[in-house]
Amino acid sequence: MENLGITHKMRDAMKKTISVLVPTYNEQENVVPLAEAITSTFKKDLPEYDYELVFIDNDSKDDTRKLLRELCEKDKGIKAIFNAKNFGQFNSPYYGLQQTTGDCVILVCADFQDPIDMLPKFVREWEQGYKIVIGKKTTSRENKLMYLIRSIYYRMLRKMSDVEQIEHFTGFGLYDRSFIDVLVELKDPTPFLRGIVAELGWKRKEIPYEQQKRRAGKTKNNFYRLYDAAMLSFTSYTKIGLRLATFLGFGVAMVSFAIAVFYIVIKFMHWAEYDMGMASVAVGLFFLGAVQLIFIGLIGEYILSMNQRIMNRPLVIEEERINFDK
Repeated sequence: MENLGITHKMRDAMKKTISVLVPTYNEQENVVPLAEAITSTFKKDLPEYDYELVFIDNDSKDDTRKLLRELCEKDKGIKAIFNAKNFGQFNSPYYGLQQTTGDCVILVCADFQDPIDMLPKFVREWEQGYKIVIGKKTTSRENKLMYLIRSIYYRMLRKMSDVEQIEHFTGFGLYDRSFIDVLVELKDPTPFLRGIVAELGWKRKEIPYEQQKRRAGKTKNNFYRLYDAAMLSFTSYTKIGLRLATFLGFGVAMVSFAIAVFYIVIKFMHWAEYDMGMASVAVGLFFLGAVQLIFIGLIGEYILSMNQRIMNRPLVIEEERINFDK
């Protein structure tokens, strides 16, 4: 009996831990039901694993932090990181992944659009040797127009990028500790996790799923946030913007030169009869000015991306963390 007890203790000591990271921002309606759903899933479907549920809050203005404190008080397996301010939709999850301690980490959104019943499926594939297991949206219950726009964007990005891009991948997935260690070594101050997974990830398993509707609350993805995400991926993984500016610049210059020569020849051939007028000149100037402004803005996006990397500011500044060992 004594030997049997020692054996059980050894098994418990070898028990692996799975971390679940949930970024939050004004999710007071969702954090408590989500925590209950995740912990219930572990107790029911993954009892052989310990869990570490980490919430990283991006300076919520509602009662999210109050509810997270209560959750942490009731369950020491639930942890929380409170950011000093809102550090954006990319920095906060990326930083949170690096603060987890499990043998693998599952990134889940806080609004229930990522199905919780996918967690055991991710873990089973991880047990088969996959270092990265991701969820890939095949259908969605979100706005049909938004889904269509996203589909067009992903296809365009995939065609323009030198690096493989994963369509309809939001970051929802499981990441082995070895991959998290690589994220730490990258020291990227403007991280785009979706692109990093495609560029640097090891053996990967993709599991299709239907994206659910938001359970409660309002989406935080306004036009500015969507544009920010699109530009970050575009400037990080494509060269076509700068190349297009160069090629189109040469093309417009050649066409403009040809038109100028044509007008000069016509003027000399019909000096008295032909009046060049200002309309053609004005149209040409407005066209060239518009092209220049468009590409100055595009080049500015690349410069902004480089500038943020050069400054190398911290991903996040913490205000408080709860239930972490000192």
